[in-house]
Amino acid sequence: MLTSRLRLITFDVTNTLLKFRSNPGQQYGEIGATYGIICDNNNLSANFKAHWRKMSKEHPNFGLLTGLGWEKWWTMVVKGTFKDSNFNLEEQKLDAVALHLIEAYKTSACWQQCYGAIGLLSYIRSKGIRMGIVSNFDPRLNITLENMKLRHYFQSVITSYEVGVEKPDPRIFEEAMYHSKIKNLKPDECLHVGDEIFFDYNGAKSSGWHAALIDNNRNIHDIKKKYPYVDSNYIFANLYDLHKHFIESFDDKITSHSLF
Repeated sequence: MLTSRLRLITFDVTNTLLKFRSNPGQQYGEIGATYGIICDNNNLSANFKAHWRKMSKEHPNFGLLTGLGWEKWWTMVVKGTFKDSNFNLEEQKLDAVALHLIEAYKTSACWQQCYGAIGLLSYIRSKGIRMGIVSNFDPRLNITLENMKLRHYFQSVITSYEVGVEKPDPRIFEEAMYHSKIKNLKPDECLHVGDEIFFDYNGAKSSGWHAALIDNNRNIHDIKKKYPYVDSNYIFANLYDLHKHFIESFDDKITSHSLF
């Protein structure tokens, strides 16, 4: 088992600390209905995924790299999702729906805390370990975390849009180290927690960090079969299980003990 004295722990956000209150198809359908737009929620879900993939490929990092900008990026995702679900829609009405959704996804109308989040964050803070966020996200993240009562736990919030690189690029993890304001911090004194193997686990490990994977109740055996390099000792069903691991690993006499 790798060991180090952890001085910085960072977290992904989506499906790690926060999750959607309902799937995008249902959320889009409910808000669309308030504007008189009626669509099948299953179609909306499928079309949302298709437009997310399309826009991410054509305009990476929420449109930053092509100059589109994140607000226009999301507006195009929303409008494309609805247009492919209902072909007879007014542009003005779609613009209003897009704006509504962009604002709603800053709030608890669309988000909820993942199981165990507050308990884990409070425990880590009590041990004097600094925390941060590293997320492929647009600039709404700070206000979203504030609205969800989580922002105060973190020294810094690093979004891919604001620093110009996305996970798994090591440069975004370097930004997190810099903004932690911890003197003489080394990569092997850092841990990143996330739910995506490619973006979170691989990104952290390739940056010289430790990594913990939140599997959100996926089958650990399936993960190990598909990704044999992932250490099953660092796969946790949820944040509550990671919290238990921390409690079991900490020495009461040392605040930053060898956890990983």
